[in-house]
Amino acid sequence: MSADRAKSGASQSLARFPQWSRVSAGAVFLCGVFLALTVIQSSALVNGAQQAAGPRRPEAKTQQERNDFTAAYALTGAAAEEAAANDFAARYPTSELRHYLYTSAMLQYQHENNSSKMLAMGEKVLELDPDNPLALVLTATALADGLGERDRDRERKVSAIKHNAGRAIQAAEAAYANTSAETAPLYKTTLQSMAYSAMGIMKLKTGDDAGAEKDLMRAAQLAKIRPDPRVWYHLALAQDHRKKYAAALSSVQQALQLSSSDPELQQLAEVEHERLAGMAKGSRNLEPQ
Repeated sequence: MSADRAKSGASQSLARFPQWSRVSAGAVFLCGVFLALTVIQSSALVNGAQQAAGPRRPEAKTQQERNDFTAAYALTGAAAEEAAANDFAARYPTSELRHYLYTSAMLQYQHENNSSKMLAMGEKVLELDPDNPLALVLTATALADGLGERDRDRERKVSAIKHNAGRAIQAAEAAYANTSAETAPLYKTTLQSMAYSAMGIMKLKTGDDAGAEKDLMRAAQLAKIRPDPRVWYHLALAQDHRKKYAAALSSVQQALQLSSSDPELQQLAEVEHERLAGMAKGSRNLEPQ
């Protein structure tokens, strides 16, 4: 991507979203911090499904159901887990444990960077557990990352992103409000950061640069412990579109500092940084307030 193309992407609607809009669907489909949360969530699923500890804890109705669940949950590989989840759901159509297996398949597809299958599994989870914050966040993220200017169902996707991301923020707050687990604050803020990021990326792609800046700034604030370079890069683009060149330069510098493990994103950030460095020099006193 050339500097001229980056410039046109900030000022022309048809060229508004060049290659960067697909970065997260490729090498950095989700930020690295979520790999740690995958481990946390998977551990919680096993413990929650097999150790009844509260009045609302899902459990098997029979020992055979428990055995079949345990065997299915122990599988590795997203496709195998999905097949096992479908088989378990067909065998036990009223089981309270079905969404755990679909969650496992969703997480494994996320780990394999298969966004379409992860989205499908996330939708399965939400059919069974509409307030599952992890499924809400991952489906909103996948939809935002894949949102295209010429999508036939663009409005439906935009509506789904708004609904899922907004509900995820509330669900994460409720789910971890009264827990003493050491990892709960990190888990909650990471989920909420990703939800705001999904909304910000969606708004960036639909021309709401002010809304995108606000949501992406909130995402960055929530992810201070483990910052995400994608958030800072997209924030820089939103500020660039608003002609806030000095602020955009600061944001893209944050992206550069954090993206050393992702050469593709780093290259895009370098192009944006080079352009903004020149723009910022002549506009420090002309920034919109």
